Amino acid sequence: MTTHASGGLGIHATGLTKSYGDLCVLDGIDLSVPRGSVLALLGPNGAGKTTTVRILATLTAADAGTVRVAGYDTVTERSRVRELIALTGQFAAVDELQTGTETLRMMGRLAGLSPRAARTRADELLTRFGLTEAAGRTAKTYSGGMRRRLDLAASLVSRPEVVFLDEPTSGLDPRSRQDLWELVRELRADGATVLLTTQYLEEADRLADRVAVLSGGRIAAEGTPAELKSRVAGHRLDLTLTTGTAYEALAPRAVHLDPDALTLGLPTDGTAAHVRALLDELDPDRTAVDRFAVRSATLDDVFLTLTGADR
Repeated sequence: MTTHASGGLGIHATGLTKSYGDLCVLDGIDLSVPRGSVLALLGPNGAGKTTTVRILATLTAADAGTVRVAGYDTVTERSRVRELIALTGQFAAVDELQTGTETLRMMGRLAGLSPRAARTRADELLTRFGLTEAAGRTAKTYSGGMRRRLDLAASLVSRPEVVFLDEPTSGLDPRSRQDLWELVRELRADGATVLLTTQYLEEADRLADRVAVLSGGRIAAEGTPAELKSRVAGHRLDLTLTTGTAYEALAPRAVHLDPDALTLGLPTDGTAAHVRALLDELDPDRTAVDRFAVRSATLDDVFLTLTGADR
């Protein structure tokens, strides 16, 4: 894959701001995504993830800041950027009156492929996305998951250098999600830069080289999944409390809350000494804690700690 990204960056954004009326959606965010890597952008609903993607993909103008994608300025060189990127949004957008084959061949021709190359590329993608048997049917007969797969395939016809995937596995069954994960790995191996937004934190943990957490219009934290997990603690002590009163007393210290089960989680280094010390501190008379378990911290813990999404 040929790349034009200067400085080894597929995406480089500085000082991005965007407001809609009095609502500030982005408040000066910076993003640097190395060429051939995957960045997962996490954040609660309304955090500005989709707005960020739309700005990077030249669909929305920022109020301030600069963006270079695949080495080109998204304002002054917008046409060139659009030739080198692909965007798949949260909802499948396919022509219901076209067959799968027609859709992909048309996208190939629009991307400048010869008729023969467009046919070959369409066949490759139909096979890759498990749509060969349905290739001759119109998209209106496809299930929601099949439409999603066709939409993803259409976005990859031109072999883009930078791929924006905005919640790409929304609506996919578990098998199709696994296939999409493998596709992302293949894109990275082929040298593409991928920016992924997702509500599935397991997805970010498995796929991303780096994770950025967006909260309140700012980047609350950025790093590898392991680095972010270490920020909240290497492990988590989950306590199931005996009463609601005991639960409420300890809830302010927790990084994870499950009020229905009277269970909450607190950061720990996972050593026996630290776990014993925490239990002695939190339940000195041995009446508040019914049972406990120690487990590794996850990106869920990072997400909830940094965004306050569980409060």
